[in-house]
Amino acid sequence: MNYRVGIDIGGTFTDFALLKDDEVILHKNLSTPEDRSLGVMQGLGALAAKEGLSLQEFLSRCEAIVHGTTVADNTLIEMNGAVTGLVTTEGFRDEIEYRRGFKEDIWDVRLEPPRPIAPRRRRLTVPERVLHDGTVHKSLDEDALREACRKLRLQNVEAVAISFLFSFVNPAHERRAREIVQQEIQNAYVCASHEVLPRAPEYDRTSTTVVNAYVGPRVTGYLEKLVQRLVEGGYERQLMVMQASGGVMTKAYIDGAPVRVLASGPAGGVIGSAHCGTAKGCPDLLCVDMGGTSYDMSLVIDGQAPAEAGWNMHHRYLVGVPMVKVETLGAGGGSICHVHGGALQVGPRSAGSDPGPICYGRGGTEPTVTDALVMLGLLSTDEGFAGGSFTLSRDGVAEAFQAIAEEMGHGDPEQAAFDCWRVVNANMSQGVRRTTAGKGIDPRNLVMLAYGGNGPAFAAIQAEDLGITRVLVPRASPTFSALGTLVANPTIDEERSYIASAGALDVERIRTLWTELSDRARRYFEGAGFVPGDVRANYQLNMRYPGQNFSLSFDFAADAPLGDLSFIQKDFAERAVALFNARHMAEYAHVREHEVPEISGVRLAAHVVTPSPKASGGFVSSGVAPVPAKERRANLGRGFGQVPVHIGRDLAPGMEVTSPAIIEETFTTIVVYPGWKAQIDRAGDYQLVRS
Repeated sequence: MNYRVGIDIGGTFTDFALLKDDEVILHKNLSTPEDRSLGVMQGLGALAAKEGLSLQEFLSRCEAIVHGTTVADNTLIEMNGAVTGLVTTEGFRDEIEYRRGFKEDIWDVRLEPPRPIAPRRRRLTVPERVLHDGTVHKSLDEDALREACRKLRLQNVEAVAISFLFSFVNPAHERRAREIVQQEIQNAYVCASHEVLPRAPEYDRTSTTVVNAYVGPRVTGYLEKLVQRLVEGGYERQLMVMQASGGVMTKAYIDGAPVRVLASGPAGGVIGSAHCGTAKGCPDLLCVDMGGTSYDMSLVIDGQAPAEAGWNMHHRYLVGVPMVKVETLGAGGGSICHVHGGALQVGPRSAGSDPGPICYGRGGTEPTVTDALVMLGLLSTDEGFAGGSFTLSRDGVAEAFQAIAEEMGHGDPEQAAFDCWRVVNANMSQGVRRTTAGKGIDPRNLVMLAYGGNGPAFAAIQAEDLGITRVLVPRASPTFSALGTLVANPTIDEERSYIASAGALDVERIRTLWTELSDRARRYFEGAGFVPGDVRANYQLNMRYPGQNFSLSFDFAADAPLGDLSFIQKDFAERAVALFNARHMAEYAHVREHEVPEISGVRLAAHVVTPSPKASGGFVSSGVAPVPAKERRANLGRGFGQVPVHIGRDLAPGMEVTSPAIIEETFTTIVVYPGWKAQIDRAGDYQLVRS
């Protein structure tokens, strides 16, 4: 028996999904913020014990361990990355702070710019200049660079980003600069923009490289520690790491640009959602993930969650690598409820896993959403929580909400808890409206797929607010992002700049760039143990009309053998224009028929299909009405009353649970709000529909 393990580290819990043939085994344990690799190893040990194996025997039988990590995200959220310096072309010291004139909210005059990762005193320039065609206009002044290194060394810089003009066309200066910086600032993490994001425009490339330098030491240090622990434990293969693009790749590949793991955890959930929704006949999804710290929203259309490269603002910093689009709110089970200026607010601060909500009994003193769910009777204090790892307690919860009630002027702690429930639900529903409206999508035409430990507790009431009539809740929803890492395929998604009018293309230049990308992909896939013949590639172009700031990506040749460029024919330019116009019409509902578009770059998305959990669906009523295991006093939005409680393991496919009801699964609680019913489909997953 061989195993595949998916892992996702959240702010509160570390989630595991073990694929054993067609069986999926779930596990959760509290994250260990002081050293997150410890939590990973603890969870792997628990899975080994469930299989009756020692950790060493279990790891030796693992075909793959796939890991989604929030280390990079947490570094940006907490702003505790490496002391970072930037070396750039003379005259361009402040380009990164101009941000192309972008401001998240142009109407908020009090909105401060983001804290600079590389403040001005650590942004130094050197004389050098490469022109747009790659010719050297001014040679690199190596003496000036060494002087800049001396100044950075005096500031105890730990990481250095190098970004010169047009280095993506001719990287010679950046390569030499990297050698010198490594000589002059020993033990510093050094990265060059032509390796991190080899394309225009300059701000995107520089910003991404600076973020990479800032998070790089934390990400690579964590992954190296985890790999060391895995090897010592008996794991014999390469660790695969989830990327923001929705694919996975080896640690060796990630080491080249650690910024690729930003938002990798949420991306796993979206990929898993697309896989599950397609299998259940729901290709258009609103995916919502409510965990312990955050609430993530994303869209799957026609069964696809494509990664978008370009203008990806992440934690207020532009990151130009391909990313599955996920919008995040500070609304999770650990989000703290408080009164500010007389108004009740929930989040964005979170109690995390240490000390966690008050009901965890780990020293928490501030009331959270999870505490509110306990007060409302939606969560049980009688049974084990999170798979039996501990039991929730009411001790101190009522007192905390009493304090909030008194601040609100009514003195009723249960009402205060209900108000917190209403506020966090409203925050999440409003976030969904902003996300869908920004894409011109009516949420009423979507099916909601809810996951995360807390998502199913709010799913039906949110769907009702949004006009959605069907909600999918996979039985694996509590660890869905971990399961999504097992669905994701090993993928390399990279691009190169080439700017030219479609009427004057150098097709051989395009062929050369795609060949370079293909050779790079082949090298990494072979290093990961894959056969190049199994690699499939999407050869894509980035194009725009003259004057447009942003390009659209589209497939020129999809699902082609890696390295096979036979699709490049004499009519290449004409086909490119036709495909771009079709893509522009689909995205913006118009084309500029009398304008000749231009190419801004080429892109290659290559992948290998690997085994993944099977998904199926379809509800067929068995006619058997389940008998509730017990009742509990709870408030499902219409006041307190006795509510039937069902145990998930007792429910069989074909059964239907009518509202009001609560379904307790091992790692989550599904609330069947008034006006809804829960059906168990053939796969044992839940669908909530209006009754």
